Amino acid sequence: MKSHLQPFMQYLSEDKGLSPSTLESYGRDISQFLEFAAGRGIASPDEIRRTHLLQYLAELRGAGRAVATVNRSTVSLRAFFHYLLKTRQISQDPTLEMDKIKPSKKPPMILSIGEVERLLAAPDVTGPQGMRDKAMLELLYATGIRVSELISLDVGDVQTGLKYARCSSASGKERIIPIGTIAADSVARYTDGMRDKLLRSSREEPALFLNSLGGRLTRQGFWKIIKKYAREADIAHAQDITPHTLRHSFAAHLLEGGADLRSVQQMLGHADISTTQVYSGIARKNMKEVYESHHPRA
Repeated sequence: MKSHLQPFMQYLSEDKGLSPSTLESYGRDISQFLEFAAGRGIASPDEIRRTHLLQYLAELRGAGRAVATVNRSTVSLRAFFHYLLKTRQISQDPTLEMDKIKPSKKPPMILSIGEVERLLAAPDVTGPQGMRDKAMLELLYATGIRVSELISLDVGDVQTGLKYARCSSASGKERIIPIGTIAADSVARYTDGMRDKLLRSSREEPALFLNSLGGRLTRQGFWKIIKKYAREADIAHAQDITPHTLRHSFAAHLLEGGADLRSVQQMLGHADISTTQVYSGIARKNMKEVYESHHPRA
């Protein structure tokens, strides 16, 4: 059956213009399946049925192949049999209605309150960069805003006296979020005494959070900052922590503390409340663990 593979690869290269790396993947996926089919005494592609394909994909899963690998093989097989049907080398396409596997969605990573406290205490606030980092981390956890919203803040967007922050989403929708005393104080300490040390005297920069060159801090810059402090705070799986981890933790901790779902939705800026309900499930799970650990009759 391997005699059918070379014309298919030529078709992908010349008619579809696929890259060499993509062609290599297709060739490997199809070759492995054809070896599987030959091992079961199948001599012609027209003898292959949907059950054979499902058995092969099940073997891949059983061998511990990643969902992405199995799905890529499914795509390769669909293209191969579609080509064979198009060139009238088979009378029916066995891949019709064969779905890809939906990858299981990982629950969001939530830090414990103790882990958050260690992370927020990690920056050395005696210098301007450390005070900036402290203010950013405190503000991120206090508001649950996205990292893109955090770095887009201008000086006037955070009113430390009134204790609120004004931010805009990527779609331009603005929302006002209350902030606590600790976050407000951290931002005030940064803006009152440390921000000017980062700002170059020759520049007028509206950004609240500045990099070492006096310009607006970038998204990539903050990613490096939070990972650095996660390591210093000795948080488990520090390599997996992202700015969104504090957003997730903000929402889960609010709900654990009794906040209503609609208010949390508004603070996060979720268009659909079902997105916010993910955190409600986590909060219920955590409350169950607390109950079972501390109630005398649990």
